[in-house]
Amino acid sequence: MSALLRLSHVTKVYRQGGMLGRRLITAVRDVSFELGEEPEILSIVGESGSGKSTVAAMILGQTEPTEGELQFAGKTVAIHSRAERKAFMKEVQPVLQNPFEAFNPLKRVDRYLFETARNFSAGKRPDRQQAEKMADVALHHVGLTLEEVKGRFPHELSGGQLQRVAIARALIPQPRLLVADEPVSMVDASLRMAIVNLFGRLKNELGLSIIYITHDLATAYYVSDNIIIMRKGEIVERGRARAVLDDPQHEYSRALKDAVLAADFDAVA
Repeated sequence: MSALLRLSHVTKVYRQGGMLGRRLITAVRDVSFELGEEPEILSIVGESGSGKSTVAAMILGQTEPTEGELQFAGKTVAIHSRAERKAFMKEVQPVLQNPFEAFNPLKRVDRYLFETARNFSAGKRPDRQQAEKMADVALHHVGLTLEEVKGRFPHELSGGQLQRVAIARALIPQPRLLVADEPVSMVDASLRMAIVNLFGRLKNELGLSIIYITHDLATAYYVSDNIIIMRKGEIVERGRARAVLDDPQHEYSRALKDAVLAADFDAVA
């Protein structure tokens, strides 16, 4: 069966310490799952140290698995050159946890958008006018306009606005997959659902698949098609998001749900 993304028995082991005190830490152990060709939002949920961000880093090609294989669009993810990195990032884009760390505070945010448009455009490198149009189209998808952000520095935007600019930047290459690692944890609580709703719209309007990495079961319950729950580097439960979270089978999944007020689920249902 064809798949957009497939992880097969992926393990990641880190070595820490020097020659006299070296130890091995298994961050991810024997993880397998896939995304089909149809757009979907897959949430990977777990506490800090569960391995979910390590899985995201491997999907993004930022680190290689110690064992196992990752495939994107039927090809093994193996990035060994700048050209391979650029080709891969045209298809798979990250959305990071802290938007203020994604932008140089001394650089106007529109420059990031224009540079992305020039670097990832198919065919002839766009001129300034074309790059501005590409940026404006992407910004419209996230509820902003180029006029609102043009010439502004990161500190002149709110956290919610800056995160939406970061998402717009990720949309410019027209990727097939976004990997969003805790994308609302640094956003004001009143704006979190706006960002989560945005991911749902992008899936439906642009045909994007999204891997949503989070510790927040309430937003995962609301936005996800499917869900994976991780503990200590392993998958302990998976399935349709509402089915899993309405009736979790694994004791760890039940404990996670019990730690979230029932009202939080009711509020997003």
